[in-house]
Amino acid sequence: MSPGLNSSSDSDTITTTSSWIIRGILAGAAFAGACVFVTLRRSAKLRSQVVGIIPARFASSRFEGKPLVPLLGKPMIQRTWERAKLATTLDQLVVATDDEKIAECCRGFGADVIMTSESCRNGTERCNEALKKLGKKFDIVVNIQGDEPLIEPVIIDGVVKALQAAPDAVFSTAVTSLEPEDASDPNRVKCVVDNRGYAIYFSRGLIPFNKSGKVNPHFPYFLHLGIQSFDAQFLRIYPELSPTPLQLEEDLEQLKVLEHGYKMKVIRVDHDAHGVDTPEDVAKIEALMRAQNLS
Repeated sequence: MSPGLNSSSDSDTITTTSSWIIRGILAGAAFAGACVFVTLRRSAKLRSQVVGIIPARFASSRFEGKPLVPLLGKPMIQRTWERAKLATTLDQLVVATDDEKIAECCRGFGADVIMTSESCRNGTERCNEALKKLGKKFDIVVNIQGDEPLIEPVIIDGVVKALQAAPDAVFSTAVTSLEPEDASDPNRVKCVVDNRGYAIYFSRGLIPFNKSGKVNPHFPYFLHLGIQSFDAQFLRIYPELSPTPLQLEEDLEQLKVLEHGYKMKVIRVDHDAHGVDTPEDVAKIEALMRAQNLS
């Protein structure tokens, strides 16, 4: 026998010690699991108050006055607002605009309106300014694109719940399947996601891009939908983050979030993209609305 292992008491001591070690490991694992559970519960609790903000501006290089364009008799901004009102996770819904014509229109159909400055460079900055002016505490801010008049309320609820369940993320958004005819359209933003559902990259070009230079009909390309939700604390510091090279090159504000090292949760939904980017899209949207009996 080796020195120090020549008695039954020594053997019993080792057995007892091993038992305590195993118990300690199991207890530690249980504690760690409980901590994760508590963190998730606390995160969801801390992110319980949700506001939806529809940023809208009259001036647009591609389509001036877009929020007020009629879709089967109602302004597009009203169509979007009516759809967003059906979401169950929003505690409040407002329109944020720098244009009095849009504000007057929105007040006319019953929307709450926050006036913002003309200096906002994008919808995210307009949401941030509106959040400050609301004067109420919210934990999550949902940026609802005003040119998505057929947005599904369940998608709004989905991005909210995804952010509530991901304490390491400051941003959440949604993707759907990309149609082959949209592969080369720079107005249709593409997205790639990792195995855990976090965004890797967004691009106006096709991603991933294979060496044949052709669209692979068997690959599940993702199209980014315009809706996105932010942790309210992160949204307050977003304007202070410096612009980034990829953001400027692609002209996609979500890239600034990724380039600064923050995490973005992505959910996949079964939804056709019905955004209005150009005047030519209006007739397409109205045809879809007629097909869905939306008056």
